[in-house]
Amino acid sequence: MARLAGVSPKTVSRVFNQRERVAAETVERVMMAAKRLRFRPNFLARGLRRGEGTNTIGLMIGELSNPFYYKVATGIEQELAAHGYGFIVATTDDTPEGEERVADALLAQRIGALIIIPVSDDQSYLEGERQLGTPVISVDRPARNLVADSVVLDNRTGVMDATRGLLARGHRRIAYLCNPASIYSQAERIAGYRLAMAEAGISETGPWERLEDDRALAPERIAHQLLSSDEAPTALICGNNRMTIGALRAMRALADETTALVGFDDFDTADVIGVTVISYDPFELGRRTAQVALERMREPTGFARQLTLPTWVIERGTGERPPKGKA
Repeated sequence: MARLAGVSPKTVSRVFNQRERVAAETVERVMMAAKRLRFRPNFLARGLRRGEGTNTIGLMIGELSNPFYYKVATGIEQELAAHGYGFIVATTDDTPEGEERVADALLAQRIGALIIIPVSDDQSYLEGERQLGTPVISVDRPARNLVADSVVLDNRTGVMDATRGLLARGHRRIAYLCNPASIYSQAERIAGYRLAMAEAGISETGPWERLEDDRALAPERIAHQLLSSDEAPTALICGNNRMTIGALRAMRALADETTALVGFDDFDTADVIGVTVISYDPFELGRRTAQVALERMREPTGFARQLTLPTWVIERGTGERPPKGKA
């Protein structure tokens, strides 16, 4: 390969190990030669020779069908690839049992770091691995009972801003629909809703909250029951994209074109059908997580840190409707 690229063997090694120290033109020549020769570096063997972890990072996500997980994984993969790192992704099916099983399988590959989207209430089973030198980084929600860096969203502020916007338009019967507040992200979102409602003098929000597992009970059914009640809300805030889509289906079945709706998580076609959402950049969430993982691999000591990325409301129509009966 070195002869085909017109460089020394040491330069070829630097391209695959310390690319940032090699001129872009030289990198291109070496990579073209590698492509012609169908060469692929064996990162696993390289790490085993050194007796270290490999240049491969593992990611545990809930399920591939969820666009959020896919976009975060894409951001992680792109950032790692730019620094010459490989990437393994495995799904936990969003179950505590799946989380621990997948973690064991990835760690058996001697990965250089483990990125997790925590599902269970306790990640202390990873503490031994962390102390042995494998960095653990959590994304979307902090790990529990584990010293680990985390990269999360400003969930609370996003929902507070959305709720305040609805209140400013005259809404008082504002409902919140989402999964139970058993994980960090949902706990922060429901807290933002309750705080904004309390600011407006509405301290009792229980009658307007529907905290249901959207895998055990269809989101459409949850929204339909609420919107069909005698004291139906004039506005809905949905805590994730599945619940938002379910609410839209329920509103369509009821021919409801007056209830205001704001959803957390943007989704494909939301801009086309005019759905107001609390948004963020999932690719940036993944990219920054990869950066934290790489930094922790270079500097394994030091205090764990939490990086919080912003959220914002995108007004598209459904969230700007006035209360029923008002112009």
